[in-house]
Order: sequence, then C-alpha cells, then structure tokens
Amino acid sequence: MSSLHNLLEKASSGGRLSFEEGVRIYKEADLHELGMAAHARRMQLHPSNVVTYVIDTTINYTNVCNVHCTFCAFFRPEKHGEGYTMSHDTVLERVKFAADQGASQIMIQGGVNPEIRLDWFEALFRRVASEYPNVDIHSLSVSEVIGLSRVEAMPIRDVLLRLKAAGMKSLPGAGAEILVERVRKRISARKVKPDEWLGVMREAQLVGFPTTATMMFGSIETDEERIEHMHVLRDLQDETGGFTAFIPWYYVPYKTPLRGKESTGLEYLRVLAVSRLYMDNFPHLQASWLTPGLKLGQLALFYGCDDMGGTILEEQVVHDAGSTNAATRRDLELAITGAGFVPQIRDTYWNLRNDVALATAS
Repeated sequence: MSSLHNLLEKASSGGRLSFEEGVRIYKEADLHELGMAAHARRMQLHPSNVVTYVIDTTINYTNVCNVHCTFCAFFRPEKHGEGYTMSHDTVLERVKFAADQGASQIMIQGGVNPEIRLDWFEALFRRVASEYPNVDIHSLSVSEVIGLSRVEAMPIRDVLLRLKAAGMKSLPGAGAEILVERVRKRISARKVKPDEWLGVMREAQLVGFPTTATMMFGSIETDEERIEHMHVLRDLQDETGGFTAFIPWYYVPYKTPLRGKESTGLEYLRVLAVSRLYMDNFPHLQASWLTPGLKLGQLALFYGCDDMGGTILEEQVVHDAGSTNAATRRDLELAITGAGFVPQIRDTYWNLRNDVALATAS
C-alpha cells in the first residue's frame, strides 16, 4: 500500500487517484499537507499568479417549486400564498442593474414551476440577448430543464436546443447536491436521480453548452459518498470534457426543514484540496465564498482554487437558508491581492477581460 506521502506526491503532479485512494487521503491526510499538494497541483495547471473572478448576478425569477427539497428554505409549493413569479419586465430590470455594474454573466434560476412553459423562457432569453448582447445567459439548472421536458412532453435534447436558439449560452451545475441515490432519497426525494442529472449534463455538453458542476456537502452524506460524487463527475468529464469548473459549497442549515450542524471551515478546505487532487481532469476549481465567507474564500486560494467565483450582485436561495455573506467587486479583489495573487476578471468561458483592477485604485 502506498504511503499517504506518496499518494499526495502522485496527485500533486497530476497522477490519477483511485476511489480507494481518494477516500484514504480524505480521511487520513493532514489538512496542511493536503493543502500543499493541492496548491502545487493548482500552480502546475495555472502557473501564473492570477486568480480569476466574474462579475455576475443570480436572478431567482420564481420560488414556486414542485420538488420540495428538505434543505431548501427558498421554495414555496404550488398555490402557496407566498409564491411568486417575476414578469419579464422585472427580470429585465434586474439584468439592466447587473449589466450597468459591468456584469457579463447572468444566472436566471428558480424553482421547478410547472406553470411556466418553454416559450416563456424563449421569449425572456431573446429579450435579454437582444437588449443586453454583452451578457452571457448562464442560466437554469438540470432540474428546471427536466421540468420543462416533462411539461412539454419533449426530449431533453430538444428543450436544450430551443433554449440555445433563444440565447442561452451555458448550463450551470446547480442541483447536483450529492450524486448518490441514498442521499438524494433523504434530502431531495422528488428531485432528479443521479443518472438523470449526469444525463442532462451529457446532452447539454453534446449540443455545445459549456457547463459547471457543483457539490453541496454537509447534509447527511458520508466521506465515501463525497468521493463517489467526485468520481462520477470525473468519469463524465473523461467522456465529454465539457465541464469548465467544479464548485463545492456547504449546506447552510439554519432556516431549512433539514436541520443540522454547519460544516466547519477546516472541513471546507479539506473538500477543496481533495477535489483539486482527485478531479484531475477539471480545469478550474472555484472558491464559493457565499456560504463560508470571504475570508475563508481567500484561504481557499491555497487549497487548490484558482477562481473566486462571482460578485453575485443579487441572490436569494442561499440567503433564505441563513447565509448573510456578501461581497463587492472591490471586496473580491482585495481578498485576492491580500493573499498575494493578481485579480483578473473573466467571462463565463474563462476568457480574460481587460477591465482595470479596482483593488489598487485610490
């Protein structure tokens, strides 16, 4: 059996870990040694001292949802008095606000609302694309795409092609949670099954959508199930190469039906480091500061992350669960420069933009 030192050395230089080896380093490796190995791998993949981020927003257009996940404080069931769906004009007002702040990425995401048909999204996306051609529609989720497929009695591929024709540019990795059936039966029994989530991502990548992948950890899953989640994503990336980034974030339990204890900062750093080492075919690892906070997001840059995510000018789902974290563009840049890196704005596809940095401005 290889020593932990040898396993970390292998992974830090790009060698592939088996499932058993991934579980072992997760459970047994010293956190700081994990971090050193993950940072070495990050610098091998991205040798410059640049840390990227995107100016973006999340517009939660409806809170009506027929999935009813126990970890979600945002959704309201159908016909609930507190349910809402924004008008197209209201969504466009939010897009305008974000675009005026320099946003290049717009995430329009909400509940799985069976009252909203595909043509509603097509009309909305066409307006966004026409009125704000400089923003990328990085929107919806696997659950919403499957919901549209069911409402329209239409194959997933056809739904995706119509959304693409209307102006949608990429599909976010939301709704993955933990891609293990035991966990999903407990926390999101009515949501898509792991194979369905992976299947929609495969179809999206095949029709030309770049996609991201997420992991919401800290609910009821075991350490082994976290590695299993990474493993199935790694397998799909081997097949398609369509994922641009992996974004682990931890569950905020305070205002949700699924109560629990919030993950620690050390646990967050361990997940990041193992992600960078195990998911050797993912080009980018993102520090999701929205739940752990900006200071821990800054520390994440030494545990394998090369990207600080987005400014998230607006967001409701995580905040409804109890998170109070927020950050401006300047906050992100100060966190990056404070860690000794150089901030650089990117777009949805990791193309670098030429915007002037704010952190050193007077």
